[in-house]
Amino acid sequence: MLDKMAEYGHEQILFVSDEETGLKAIIAVHSTILGPALGGVRMLDYKSEQDAIYDALRLSKGMTLKCSAAGLNLGGGKAVIIGDPKKLKNKKLLLAYGKFVNRLSGSYITAEDVNIGIEDVEIINKATKYVTGLSSDGKSGDPSPFTARGAFMGMKAGAKEKFGSESLKGKTVAVQGLGKVGYDLCRWLKQEGSNIIVTDVNKSVTDKAAAEFGAKVVTSGEILSTECDIFAPCALGAVLNKNNVSELKCEMVAGAANNILVDDLAGNALADRNILYIPDYIINAGGVINISLEVEGNYSEVKAIEKVDSIYYNVKNIIAFAKKEDLPIHLAADKFAMNRIEKKSSAN
Repeated sequence: MLDKMAEYGHEQILFVSDEETGLKAIIAVHSTILGPALGGVRMLDYKSEQDAIYDALRLSKGMTLKCSAAGLNLGGGKAVIIGDPKKLKNKKLLLAYGKFVNRLSGSYITAEDVNIGIEDVEIINKATKYVTGLSSDGKSGDPSPFTARGAFMGMKAGAKEKFGSESLKGKTVAVQGLGKVGYDLCRWLKQEGSNIIVTDVNKSVTDKAAAEFGAKVVTSGEILSTECDIFAPCALGAVLNKNNVSELKCEMVAGAANNILVDDLAGNALADRNILYIPDYIINAGGVINISLEVEGNYSEVKAIEKVDSIYYNVKNIIAFAKKEDLPIHLAADKFAMNRIEKKSSAN
């Protein structure tokens, strides 16, 4: 475990167990160099504890890169609760989790993520003040609409580079995953006049997308090889690896899921095929940008929208930086984000 921490560069990992509530969780603090580690908590019925640890490590590091690249004074963290949310999630378990977050004394700030919504973080907030994404006055609320908006703006910037125009009208976008973010992204694409292809494990939501957006529905097994202009992964991560990149029939990958690439080899494979990849933590930073204003204590939705829309320019800057450094864009984005962290670290 210590070797893994060294490999990923983590500062701290907290393993949590509460016998009374059945809580089993992992809180991973990757970096606090730029500020307190911010990151949501997700609850999943992981196949193994190793899978849960891997998820926490990768996602927390991704949050560090996301916050840095977005110019935020925040570090990266992530928490995972192990278990079936339909069976185990309840008020006592969430309060127990909040108490453990509180023990970190603000080095980690928690928020919504997969299977943890606003109503859940409101409960967690009763046990700790180190929570964000709350719904009361002066708070940022559900971050997912801002994530979707930012992904849409980043996609337009990518289209400008790849197709010569930022307009997505007439472009075919294949959206994998219709959670809150994926569905909202489809809404933006519909307004733009895009052709939409969707897939999700929940048939009712794909039926809804077909009716509301005129979307074509394909199976989860078909989505990778579906002909489209843009592939937008918006479900769980680790979607693309060095082998299945060969199945893609698109010219750009731009989605809101975290950790879309299994590893750098997948990014290299995309570059080899001349498929423009917009790094996930650049394009999906809208939610954390929105939340950052709440953490700073001066939340304004108007200001949040303005900052989220600047993701368009962040994407253009990363593309330009990749060309300047003569690097594949996934490696250029990492270098761009780490440069800021290293400068702050050396200044300290």
